[in-house]
Amino acid sequence: MGSIGTGPVDLSHHINRKSKARHPSPLKDIIKFMGQDGMISLAGGLPHPSLFPLHGARFDCLPPSSSMPDVDNGDLADDLISLTLGRGSNPGDLDLTQFLQYGTTPPSHPKSDESNCAISGSGTGNKQLLTLCKELTDVVHSPPCEYECLLHPGNTNAWAKVVGMLCEDDDFVLVEEYTYPSAQALWIPLGVRAVPVSADAQGISASVLRDTLAGWDGEARGARRPRVLYLVAVGSNPTGLSISTERRKEIYDVCVEFGTHPKPQASVPNRPNESIDIILVEDDPYYFLQYPSYNPSHTTQEFTPLSTPTFLQTLTPSFLSLDTQGRVIRLESFSKTLFPGLRLGYFIANPLFTERLLRATEVETQDPAGLSQAFILALLRKWGVDGYLQWLQRLQEEYRVRRDWLVRAFYKSFVVLPAAESPLPNAEGFVACLESATGLKPVFSFIDPEAGMFVWSKWYFSGVKRFSVLSSDSGNVDPEQMFATELWEALAAELVLLTPGSYYHPWQGGDKVSTRERGAEEGTAHFRFSFATPTEEQIGLAVERVRRVVERFWV
Repeated sequence: MGSIGTGPVDLSHHINRKSKARHPSPLKDIIKFMGQDGMISLAGGLPHPSLFPLHGARFDCLPPSSSMPDVDNGDLADDLISLTLGRGSNPGDLDLTQFLQYGTTPPSHPKSDESNCAISGSGTGNKQLLTLCKELTDVVHSPPCEYECLLHPGNTNAWAKVVGMLCEDDDFVLVEEYTYPSAQALWIPLGVRAVPVSADAQGISASVLRDTLAGWDGEARGARRPRVLYLVAVGSNPTGLSISTERRKEIYDVCVEFGTHPKPQASVPNRPNESIDIILVEDDPYYFLQYPSYNPSHTTQEFTPLSTPTFLQTLTPSFLSLDTQGRVIRLESFSKTLFPGLRLGYFIANPLFTERLLRATEVETQDPAGLSQAFILALLRKWGVDGYLQWLQRLQEEYRVRRDWLVRAFYKSFVVLPAAESPLPNAEGFVACLESATGLKPVFSFIDPEAGMFVWSKWYFSGVKRFSVLSSDSGNVDPEQMFATELWEALAAELVLLTPGSYYHPWQGGDKVSTRERGAEEGTAHFRFSFATPTEEQIGLAVERVRRVVERFWV
């Protein structure tokens, strides 16, 4: 199914009232004049640079092809490269001066500005770093529509700015069945609620998405039809699912379809009937951590990087790469690819949106930390875009190995069968069972993740005595959650910690918090396993502890 959209369209109707009311900060706007030759500024309240205590910094970094030493065990790399950042006549690899001030001040010599970024303002971020972000975007995604990049201090803050730009109070947002909790926590005080869209192993269902939009009753809901779709499309947190290429095309077509063929909707008090096309927000911190399915016969081999074109062909195309109409806002992050403490990422979006996001940035956060920008700029200059992509291949392999540790531990501690061959043939993926005198007892199912850092498990409580007791008590409104909490506490007492699935339930309002009210499958609950940080030994021991707890309840 090909995309309906054929070119850029006017999406200005998506900007909410609050965002439309934003004006450029006059104090920030004046900064652009400070770099003019001969200008004597008596306007700014900027501390004098000679009074900054930082004179220089040196970072010892791994090269892109590093063998990844285990620093926790005292291993040292013997092939480090050094980045020297300084001030004065010998700044080294990068002059720190422009990174130590509020925002990013214009360079002393405007001709040295390498950026072709159209948006302007002190909140855009360092222009040379933005140029590298655009180069990386062109190489990896080749967006078919005009776009701009804008730095931000991490994807959680970036999503908050997007909500502040697109959502009115009491709006609904389309999300996956299970959604990252921090993405929801910021919108709940605004009265914004989620509309979860069911999914299978290929990602959210395009047909369910279409039916949800086509059947929206604005009068009954008291709100207009959702106009924002929020997705973690690769290695989703918590499910580990990645949306297939064909499903992405179908989803994008639905987002376009409702703008191309608008359908009338019931009137909502104080809300006009508005265009109902969809803006797709692609929150993608795990995009480069894609890897093959679990293969029990796979043996670890010496890492050999692929060429950049070959590597990129192994990656699922992003929604951005399909975006012919400028309706995708992509959130990029260096947190998972370099380290979270940088608190740095960037928007990739239609210039209409980056201009409004910049207005919010100027008065809410200003630029991300200057030292973080300086470090990444120096590192990417040293590595080059190809070197960074080689580094990402190495990360990809490291997380595949860790995923294999966890899945292998499941096979060791449980009887793991493909769902079709298990006592639960309609389950997704694989089912982990216990052997008992009466046969195999299903405990949980999981889908083998092909990206990210997590395995999402669905637990089945049917036949578990303690759950039956809780269910038989008519006073228990949500026996599933009660038993899941008891199970989680028993696991914690055994010194193994999982993330409760309840953290990821989409917020649909206070009247839809129990299993039954949410329309979830009764007699089930979810837990998230993370394989990102434990060692192979720790993962094996943790799954053994899970089995011991399970045996107390299931047998």
